[in-house]
Amino acid sequence: MTPTQPSRPFPLPTRPLRVAAAQAAVVRGDVEANVAQAATLIERAAAAGVRVVVFAEKFLTGYEPELIASDPARYAVLPDDPRLAPVAAACRAGSIAAVVGAATRDEAGVLRISALVFGPDGVLAARYDKQYQFGTEPEVFAGGTAGCTVELDGWRLGLGICYDSGFPEHARAAALDGCHAYLVGALFSKGGGKRQLDAWFPARAIDNTSYALLANHIGATGGRDTCGHSGVWGPDGQLRSALGETETGLAVAELDPELLRAVRADLRMLHDVQQRTAQPATVPRTAVPLG
Repeated sequence: MTPTQPSRPFPLPTRPLRVAAAQAAVVRGDVEANVAQAATLIERAAAAGVRVVVFAEKFLTGYEPELIASDPARYAVLPDDPRLAPVAAACRAGSIAAVVGAATRDEAGVLRISALVFGPDGVLAARYDKQYQFGTEPEVFAGGTAGCTVELDGWRLGLGICYDSGFPEHARAAALDGCHAYLVGALFSKGGGKRQLDAWFPARAIDNTSYALLANHIGATGGRDTCGHSGVWGPDGQLRSALGETETGLAVAELDPELLRAVRADLRMLHDVQQRTAQPATVPRTAVPLG
């Protein structure tokens, strides 16, 4: 879909969807240990009736670009990487989907910051690659070139990774593709990062009248002191579920189709922008000097 095309209508979901943001300290560079921890949290989420659980950016190694670049075969995963088997098995056993942050590589050795999507059948169904890279990330990782929408139980879910969420057009592209929720694995640090997540996620939610979910890191990783506070925001921008700064566990929330319907009936921004044949970013602007 180009920016000047209104999106086609997508039906609203008809039944609730329980989601979770997973939060746990990672072991630096230990893919196997972090996979095992992810599998345990997936099992916990499934026991709580969760249908999709999201993990932080590069959860399988921690945020360690220099370490990853030093030995990609060890620290970045391939789509058929046998080390991912416990995640696939946990998804299959619990009939739950999981979005797992990882450094990935292809056969040519190109590295990317990715979100791996495992379906409730345990199959690796999709890979989303981070589009908006932060700081020195482009020195190590190739940027993503496409958005990603996944569907589960009638819900369309748009994926993002960390810095993606700082750009309103990223979440808006998901909403214009019919997404009802925006799911983000990230690393936000104490101080400025906490201020950003407190501002960005309610904004991404209410701007698009969509649910928004953040799965953040806790503890130290990649030289950063992270701030936790993983959570889920409603389509009205209100916080629905959250964890603390250092808490290990799951922020669980139920996405309610009736709330989604009511908010979109009241707040018409997404509907109105869908009716435009040209988006504001694509039309000419007038600049007038006043002095």
